[in-house]
Amino acid sequence: MSQPPRRGMLVGVDGSAAALAAVRWAAHDAALRNVPLTLIHVVDAPLPEWFEAASFRQSQEKRARDVIEAAIKVAEESAGGCGALPIDSEVFHSAAATTLVDLTAEAEMVVVGSRGRGGATARVFLGSVSSALVYHAHCPVAVIHDEEPLVTKVARAPVLVGIDGSPASQAATAIAFEEASLRGVGLMALHVWPDPRVSGSKVSYQDSQWDARLAEEEETLAERLAGWHERYPEVGIRRRIEVGDPARWLIEASERAQLLVVGSHGCGRLRGALLGSVGAAVVNRAKIPVIVARGF
Repeated sequence: MSQPPRRGMLVGVDGSAAALAAVRWAAHDAALRNVPLTLIHVVDAPLPEWFEAASFRQSQEKRARDVIEAAIKVAEESAGGCGALPIDSEVFHSAAATTLVDLTAEAEMVVVGSRGRGGATARVFLGSVSSALVYHAHCPVAVIHDEEPLVTKVARAPVLVGIDGSPASQAATAIAFEEASLRGVGLMALHVWPDPRVSGSKVSYQDSQWDARLAEEEETLAERLAGWHERYPEVGIRRRIEVGDPARWLIEASERAQLLVVGSHGCGRLRGALLGSVGAAVVNRAKIPVIVARGF
């Protein structure tokens, strides 16, 4: 049996509200998975070697310590009910996005807030670091929004996964089942079937092949889930097929879930491909934590 990655759950911290929300979620998830938590703070304004302003360097170091100490406190409080959680921390003086992307090669999952202190003012857009990780990380990426409580209101809500049959979708399915099992909740498996006859939410049923095609989609989705149901028999599954825009349906369904898992891109036999644009849309607009699974 292979050992977990050295850094376990990796979370980027910068002192922002979104980053602290990411720490809360990461600590809880790391405790459930029984893996260590590593807090990473990056000083994204390294000074040249010839710069001699000791006071400025000391200010940077104090700021880094304060950020890490606050994050450790939040992590310890968040994991308090799940047993002892090994917590490590590191500070880097380099480019934040590049550093975190490189570190993901050693992590089981990386967790970030939807935007940091330097993020865009519009609440619907990811920050530059979280965006870079979603597109370039070497492991699954969890993006956490800080608008809503993460545990109290949604503790019994299901995990939602978008399925289209692609390698990234298969990776998303694996993560979704594991998360549902660890949390003791059900799984909602959503496949969205784009159809040229669909305009908005109105569907024409005049095509005589409609029923046959729908039955085929349902059978294929069931096949995609069969092996996972055997592996996680304790996880109740609700299969759902919709027709239209995948991003719209995933965002709508996420309002009744505690976690959304999608692939980084998709295609394949199930034609409701969760393309990169769909994944980007749900990461930006969903209010619950979103895990983007990487398919290689």
